[in-house]
Amino acid sequence: MTDSKEFTLYGYFRSSASWRVRLALEWKGIAYEQHSVNLAQGDQKKDEFLAINPSKKVPALVTKEHKVLTQSIAILEYIEEHYPDRPMLPKSLWHRAQVREIVQAIACDIHPLQNLGVLIKQGGGDLEKREAWAREWITQGFEGLERHLEEVSGTYCVGDNITMADFCLVPMVYNAFRYKVDMKQFPVITRINNTLLTLPEFKKTHPHNQEDCPPELRGHGV
Repeated sequence: MTDSKEFTLYGYFRSSASWRVRLALEWKGIAYEQHSVNLAQGDQKKDEFLAINPSKKVPALVTKEHKVLTQSIAILEYIEEHYPDRPMLPKSLWHRAQVREIVQAIACDIHPLQNLGVLIKQGGGDLEKREAWAREWITQGFEGLERHLEEVSGTYCVGDNITMADFCLVPMVYNAFRYKVDMKQFPVITRINNTLLTLPEFKKTHPHNQEDCPPELRGHGV
């Protein structure tokens, strides 16, 4: 673990993309400071945060030199290249491509369709309608992901070593449970997720263990 705080992470306890970055930082043993951006209260639209990320989204990772990265996968790649210990990508080029394939399936295809802004646009104040929309698209995405993982997974998403694909999978499964997706139809995804959640990095970074998690959720289901 580094002695000083290498980064400041602006995120939200329940943000999938923020959780990916927390996982990478913990996995690499990198000291960092967290600042909460409460998406439910509109903190992402305030001038203070807009000066950091005008796209009004989390995460935002700020270096000691005040440089900013704002896309979670770009952040994971940067962390991997800058801190090579405990790699998040396999040595094999083919296996690296498989990891990135899963990462993109989640981050580009599944996650955006159930992001907060999309849910509000689709369902407005109708929580049931928003939940149904999220459930539909997560289920559809997981149908393809499950079949893919049947072919490439071992203990984890790609073989028996943890990769950034696993850092994307677990937050997505968290959202699936939140929106009441029937996970019985996805046994491989469920097995990998349950295995990963036993590891200290995944426990520590879990949304319900974050300081900005509401008291009624804190520690629940971890």
